[in-house]
Parts: sequence; C-alpha cells; structure tokens
Amino acid sequence: MTLLETLAAWLPEQRWYATKGLAPQLRILASTALPASDPDAEVTVQLLLDEAHASPVLYQVPIVARAAEGAAAIGEVDGRWLHDGPHDPAFVEALLAVMGGAQTVDGDGLSLEGRRLSEPGRVLRSRVLSGEQSNTSVVVEVEGGPVPTLITKVFRVLHHGENPDVTTQSALTAAGSHRVPASFCSLSGTWPDAGRECGTATGHLAFTQQFLPGLQDAWAVAVDAAGRGEDFTEPARELGAAVAEVHRTLASALPTAEATEADTAAQLASLRRRLDIAVREVPQLEAVAPRIAALYDRLDGVRWPTLQRIHGDLHLGQTVRAPGLGWVLLDFEGEPLRPMPERSRPDLALRDIAGMLRSFDYVAGALAQQDPPIDASAWTADARAAFLDGYGGVLEGDRALLDAFEVDKAVYEAIYEVRNRPGWLGIPLGAIDRLVARV
Repeated sequence: MTLLETLAAWLPEQRWYATKGLAPQLRILASTALPASDPDAEVTVQLLLDEAHASPVLYQVPIVARAAEGAAAIGEVDGRWLHDGPHDPAFVEALLAVMGGAQTVDGDGLSLEGRRLSEPGRVLRSRVLSGEQSNTSVVVEVEGGPVPTLITKVFRVLHHGENPDVTTQSALTAAGSHRVPASFCSLSGTWPDAGRECGTATGHLAFTQQFLPGLQDAWAVAVDAAGRGEDFTEPARELGAAVAEVHRTLASALPTAEATEADTAAQLASLRRRLDIAVREVPQLEAVAPRIAALYDRLDGVRWPTLQRIHGDLHLGQTVRAPGLGWVLLDFEGEPLRPMPERSRPDLALRDIAGMLRSFDYVAGALAQQDPPIDASAWTADARAAFLDGYGGVLEGDRALLDAFEVDKAVYEAIYEVRNRPGWLGIPLGAIDRLVARV
C-alpha cells in the first residue's frame, strides 16, 4: 500500500480521530524531517488534511520509519515499517532536541520553530500515557535538567492560533508562578492554508512541562472527603486562594481589556442562546426559563470587571495538590468545543469561579447517586463558601454576574446530562432552582 492508503487504514482506529464513522479522505498538506541520532530511524512530521467531513480536519502524525516492525506500527511502505512517533524514542529525542534547543526546521511546506524557557535535559526513556483524546501525552525521563520527569503533549488535531495551554502556562512559569507545572519548551509550526488571506496558518504542535506523577486530582480527594464526612473547608479555602493567585498573575503577565458594550452584548447573547437550546432539549427547564431570563436581564447596565486571560474550563478535576507546592492548576486549553482563537481572548475571571462552584455541587450530586445515597449537601455548601472566602470573596456588584455564569454552566450541564446521563439531570436542575430563587 502507499503511504496515504496505509495512514487511511490506521487513522480511524486512533482515539483522537475526530470524524468517527467516516472513511478518511486524506492528502498530505505538509511535512518535514527531524534529525535523528539513531541511524535506523527516519523521523518525519506529517500534516494530514482529512476532507471526509464538510469541515476538514488537520492532523499531526509524526512517523518513525525503521527496517523492522516494532510497537505502535502503522504499517509497511516500500520495505520500511512506519511507527507512530510518540511511541518511538527516536521521535521523542528529536522533538525535545528541536524544542529544547530552540531550533528551526524547514521542510516541504512545514516550518517548525522550537521555543525554550529552560533547558529540559537529555532524554533517557519515554512512554505514552493512555486515555488521551485529542492529544498524545508522553512521559519523558531526563537527566541534566532541573526536574527528572517531563510530560510532552503532542497535539494531534491542529488549528491556526496560539494554544492557550501553551501560552498561558508558559506566561505563568515565566512570571515565577508555582501554581502550574513548570513549562520548559514548545514547538510551533507554519503550514499552507488556502482559506487564509496570507495563505498560511501558524499553531502549536507540542508542549513540554514538568510531570507531577502519582497525585490525585481535587475531584477524587473531595469526593472521598465528602463521602467520609470529613471537613474540607481549609483545603477549599486554600484552593480559592490558589485560583485567585493565578488570576492575579495572569492579569499582570498577559494583556487585559476593559469590557465594551459589544463585549457585554455578545456575552448576554451567548447566555440567552444556550438557554433557548436547553429549553428545546430539556423540557423540565421550560417552567423556570422565564426566571433564568430575568436573572440575565439583571445584567443590563451592570459594570463588568476587567477582562483577562483565565483558565477557561476550571473544575476540581483540573487541580492537584503537589508536595511543596500546594494546589496546582492543570490543562489551560479552555472549553474544547470553542474555536482556538476564542479560547485565548480575555474573559471574566468569574467564569472560572462559577466552574469551580459547579464542581463542588457535583460532589454532592455524585454521592447522592450512590447506593445507599450519601447526603453531602451541607458539606458542599461549606466547601463552596470556603472557596469563595479563600478567593477573596466576590464584590456585591459582581454577585449577579457570578450567579448568571453559574446558571449558564448549569444550563450547559443540563443539556449534557439529558444527552448522556439522564439520571444525573437533577444535579444541574436543582442548582438552577436554588440560584434563580434569589431573583
């Protein structure tokens, strides 16, 4: 088989393939070779445009060609076995060399540029983590660097525009923050894009940062504590302080903007549009929808806080407690369904707060689903209050905004639950009832 035929047979089996159920219609948009120290290994980065869907998808497929078949083999082409790059040490070593050395590599339509905050060290061993969806994460053991273990994210689905997971965490590291794993280096690329006026697109292909192994995320810790009736107010208060610290650092390290009338109008239109969709899909919302609309109407004429970079998809599962560091925030990619440029726009820090409050509410909801059910409503109320206290409270003028964003998050959850877990629908519906009762 040809290279494209081999890749077309392999691609639909990958977890990160975006158009399940459709046969790929592939063409190689661009590619480049990476220098490899292993004489048996030919390392390339292929950008494959899949036009099977009305909205074409661009994939990054690093390939290592070898004489013999090995783990993660894609197939045989012209007497050489092709392997999925992240699973092969030759690609991982070559990738870290380009990123950590701040090198540039030019190929057939694809130009790569490594960017370094600090030297990552020399690669000893690597392994791919299981369970990823849109990315492939590689744990890399190194020597000669400031930390012994790194994690490199290889972005499989590429988009034009900066990836906030890279830029936001890099900015926090550069500003001296220890509330994120230390960033080391990244790889960006430029490739042809006929849909853009300039004819090219630029985006991130990979990102390397400190790996924090063996830590439970805050969701698992909170569910365990709530299930045992263990007081969680102090950890919640510390988590609120950590989130506030991250917001302050982001506001000083990255651009901010005052909210214009156009900004507020767009935000309100988005809230109302989601509510309209939810009422059509969740009939239980019809009776309370006028009160939700009234809550949104209260925002007309309210002064909005300064817009800044935020996490964008903050919940308990995005935080861990690391020895010597305290609470650390992870995964700054933002909401996965939003276009990449939108995820990097300044937004309201209140959106992150609302996401965390909803996450605490889901702790009680999850325990209520157990057999026998556990009533953790008081635990959740205390944890929510402690989190807000640790954050520094919410100004009275911002309370209406916070309520609106929390209701919007719950409306989104209602849509998700009715589509996927109807038995959990009561969790967001109960939250909506409580919040609109104040209107």
